[in-house]
Amino acid sequence: MNDIIVETTALIKVFTLGGREIKALNDIDLKIYMKEFISIIGPSGSGKTTLLNLIGLLDQPSSGSISFEGHDISSLSERDQDNLRLRQMGFIFQTFNLMPTFTALENVTFPMEIAGNAERERLEKAKGLLERLGLADRLHHKPRELSAGESQRVAIARALANDPVLLLADEPTGNLDSNTTKEITMLLQQLNTEYGIAIVLVTHDSEVAQAAARTLRMVDGQLDDAYNRQVM
Repeated sequence: MNDIIVETTALIKVFTLGGREIKALNDIDLKIYMKEFISIIGPSGSGKTTLLNLIGLLDQPSSGSISFEGHDISSLSERDQDNLRLRQMGFIFQTFNLMPTFTALENVTFPMEIAGNAERERLEKAKGLLERLGLADRLHHKPRELSAGESQRVAIARALANDPVLLLADEPTGNLDSNTTKEITMLLQQLNTEYGIAIVLVTHDSEVAQAAARTLRMVDGQLDDAYNRQVM
């Protein structure tokens, strides 16, 4: 049985800037396994967020291929890509990306509404997720009424709403203080264990990266094969 959830082959991404071509990713071969917690570190501009965006179908590669659960997703139609993201992937961003006019509960129920889940099911599940993440008393608060740590917890609950098999986290602690960073990092470890969800965490913080079982380093659009920290 193939336990690879994502595989990239000869992945290249080129941007055109001021009439100049910039190779953001250069020949990336990567395998991510089911239920694995992997971190990707590297300085700003190294290509780590670009790689995450390609895996999450938020952008398209210039060449190469991406497979998800054994199926090539590089050339899926826009509708099929949207459906795959909605039902199989969860996203966590540095800036939380919560809808400001929605309460915490409404932010979490929204992706389930798009997926067509019944209202009662949406509400029960969202409440359960928010309670699990320590936000039982914040269900009806809007983002402006939440701390940065609470906002990120709401964003994590939203990412889990449709039971994804893959969670993509782009600098999820970038806007948090050191204590909250530790709390969110520990929470991601717990969710990886409890839910059996694969997590790809992009960060420039080596301490945050250590939460993962495997850490890769990106340098100038390439994976540094000499650097591969794995917890045995």
